[in-house]
Amino acid sequence: MTTSNTSTRKAAVIGAGQAGITAALGLLDAGFVVTVYSERDQRALRDSVPATGTALIFGEAQAAEEALGLPTYLDRAPLHSGLTVRVAGGGEELIDFDGAFDGFHGLAVDTRLKADERLTTFLERGGRFVVDTVTPERLDPIAADNDLTLVATGRGGLSGLFEIDETRTVYDAPQRSLLTVTVTGLGYDESVFAHRSPAGGGRSGFSIVAEQGEGWWGPYLHKDAGPSWAFLGWARPGSDWEKRFAAADSAESAHRIVTDLYRDYLDWDLPEVLATEVIAEDPHSWLKGAVRPVFRRGAGHTAGGHPVAALGDTAVAYDPIAGQGAQSGLIQAQRLVTAAAAHEGPFDTAWITAQYEAFLEFRAEDAAKVTRLFLSDPEFAEIGNQFFAAAAADPRFASALVSTLHRPQAAHSVNSVADAHELIAAVTGEDAATVLGRFRPAGRFSRSQYSTAATTA
Repeated sequence: MTTSNTSTRKAAVIGAGQAGITAALGLLDAGFVVTVYSERDQRALRDSVPATGTALIFGEAQAAEEALGLPTYLDRAPLHSGLTVRVAGGGEELIDFDGAFDGFHGLAVDTRLKADERLTTFLERGGRFVVDTVTPERLDPIAADNDLTLVATGRGGLSGLFEIDETRTVYDAPQRSLLTVTVTGLGYDESVFAHRSPAGGGRSGFSIVAEQGEGWWGPYLHKDAGPSWAFLGWARPGSDWEKRFAAADSAESAHRIVTDLYRDYLDWDLPEVLATEVIAEDPHSWLKGAVRPVFRRGAGHTAGGHPVAALGDTAVAYDPIAGQGAQSGLIQAQRLVTAAAAHEGPFDTAWITAQYEAFLEFRAEDAAKVTRLFLSDPEFAEIGNQFFAAAAADPRFASALVSTLHRPQAAHSVNSVADAHELIAAVTGEDAATVLGRFRPAGRFSRSQYSTAATTA
C-alpha cells in the first residue's frame, strides 16, 4: 500500500500471528512507527507451535492483502478451483455436487510461514519487534505510549478485555470438536480425488455425515514440506468422531485417527487418504481443540482507561467450518490500516467502535451466517436443505453456494425458505421449484479408484 502520510504516529500490535503482523506491516507502510509484541521469538513462532488452523482464504481476502502491497501466495501455493460436497445421513448417501469457484481461487498457507515471512519484511523495513508477555498490567503503559494499539492475541490472551456481544453471539459453547493434520504423499493432478470432480486435485473436498460431523481435505502450503494436503475434521458433541478426535496426541496418532475415520465412515475417499504420509520434520503439524463462536466488542480499555482495538480472532471467533476466520482477520486488518492512514484525529473509543461496526456490517455478520449454515444450525436447517438440493440439481447454484465462502455477503438477505428460493431463482434464471424438482438423491457415491502404483508407474 502506498500513502502520502508521513506522520510519526506510533502504533503497537500485540500478537505476531497472521492478522497482527499483516496489520503491523500495513501501518508501517502508512507512516506509523510500529512495535509488535509477542510472547515468543521469531524462531519459536515458526517452529515451536502448530499452525492455527488451515487459514483457507479466497478472493476478497487476497484482494485485502494486495491492497496492502503484500504477497498472496497465489504463485507458490497449490490452488483450489472449487469445492466438492458429499452429504450422508441415516445410512444413506444423499447429496453430491461439484462447485466451481467463480472468478477466484482458494489457497491455504501455513500461518507460521506467512507470519514468519511478514515479520522478516517488517523488521527489514524498520519495524520494532519485542519479545514480551503482555499482561493486562503491561498493556496499560504500552497503550499510553502509542496512538493506536491493536490486540491480536487470538481467542485467549487478552481477549477478556473485550466484552462479549451477547446480541450477536448465538452459541454458549463450541459446536464441534476439531482435529487437523497436514500430510504429504498426494499430488494435484486429475487422478487425485477424480471420483469427486474432473478437476481432481484442483478441488478441495467436504464431506458431511449428519450424525457424526464433517471432514475436509484441501491443498496446502506447509512451511517445511511445501505443497501438501491438510485435513480438518469437525465432530459433533457426543459422537463417535468426538471420542476419536480426543485420543489424538501426536501427528502420527492424528493421522491414524483420520485414516480409520475414512475407512469406517467415508470410504469413498479412502484410497487417497491411505496414500498420505505424516510430515516427520514437523511434530506440530497437527492440532485438536474446539472453538466457541463469539462476537466481542471492538473496543476495550486498559486499567488506565486507554482504548485498544480487537483484531482477528480476538474480535470475532468463528467455527472454522466455512473458512471465515483467517479471511475476516486479513480483511479487518486491511480496513483498519486504510482507515488509520486517512484519519487525522485521535484513535479513541468512538473511532475504534465505528471502524469495527463498519467491518461487522461489511462482512463479519454475513460470514457468521454462512458459518451457521454449514454447521447445520437448526435456525438455518431448512434453508440449507434447499441450498444443498439446488446445488446438486444445478451446477450454477453449486458454484454460487461454494462461492459464499468467498463473498458471504450473498447470504445477507436470506433469512427464510422464501428468501432461499429467491436466491436460487436469481442465480439459475429458473423458478426455484423447477430447479429443486430436478434433485434426486445420490443413491451411492462414486468410489475412488486412485492407485499410487498407477500414478508412479
